[in-house]
Amino acid sequence: MSTQEPVIIYRYDTSPFSHKIDNVLSLKKINYSKVDVSPTLPRPEITDYLGISYRRIPILAIGNDIYCDTSLIISALERRFPAEKGFETVFPLPKNGGSPDTGLIRAFSKFYADDSLFPLAADLLPWARFPKAFIDDRSKLRGSAINTNAIAENVPNTQSLISSHVLLVEEQLKDSREWLFNTVRPSIADISVHFVFAWARSFKGSNTIFDAKKFPFTIQWLDRMTALINKERQAQAVATKLSGEDAAVKITSYAHEPYNVVGFDVGDASLLRFAIGDVVQVAPVDTGRSYPTTGKLVALSQEEITLEVQGSKGLVRCHFPRLSFFIRPAPLTKL
Repeated sequence: MSTQEPVIIYRYDTSPFSHKIDNVLSLKKINYSKVDVSPTLPRPEITDYLGISYRRIPILAIGNDIYCDTSLIISALERRFPAEKGFETVFPLPKNGGSPDTGLIRAFSKFYADDSLFPLAADLLPWARFPKAFIDDRSKLRGSAINTNAIAENVPNTQSLISSHVLLVEEQLKDSREWLFNTVRPSIADISVHFVFAWARSFKGSNTIFDAKKFPFTIQWLDRMTALINKERQAQAVATKLSGEDAAVKITSYAHEPYNVVGFDVGDASLLRFAIGDVVQVAPVDTGRSYPTTGKLVALSQEEITLEVQGSKGLVRCHFPRLSFFIRPAPLTKL
């Protein structure tokens, strides 16, 4: 395997999406360093040192490029650590031949597993037991007050709905295929559903949802995925822990990916009424929309937005997906 570019992930241990990216890094055989951040704001390691206001976790740096949202993180890891350089792929070939179902698998992973399935699992959490500070933080993230009593009262319905989703997975696996899209190795579709189900399966009372007698193929698949991830992780170098300051100093000293890799789609930019060099704000359209990141627009494609962002430790390039994110002009007083 060739010498890899430096990878740093900002994460915390109770973040399910952090574990999703941990699993991707393990299955792709990529070594990395990590910065442990707080589950709640403030996170000066990100907002101050890097100048990035985006508040969802994880974010991942490759050299001087910082990628936000797990969907774009995965795309970046595939692009920058490809199979031809000795790394594994999370878009493997089908077992019956042909090309990978890349677009469909990406859409399934983002808009089904992440956006539809994960919120249901999150509602199984014991919200009423969490400290007020945590509830307030997550209410600000969601953009509305969290009613812990209503969530608790709705748990039986939530369990029923998740069980219906497990049935869909069971139907997909009932022909005894090894992986969800019948690929030679697990794809990001497997990783995306597995991290939600494995998380939900750890909750008290989840045995009524993940019933091996009712859903035998799904439980076998879950156990198979868990075993493979554990095997790959044992063969992987242990992640080096970095302080936020040390990580920021490293990131700002590295080179960035050439802007022409993402490119600048002039036609699309004209539809959005932006030009290269404009100062803009980018944020998710759903959770975290009140925490936009401000920077200079340096690259724009139909998949990706890239901003130059100034933090206290130096300049970084911050990347966001196009789908499920908005871009707007920054207030004139912001920079």
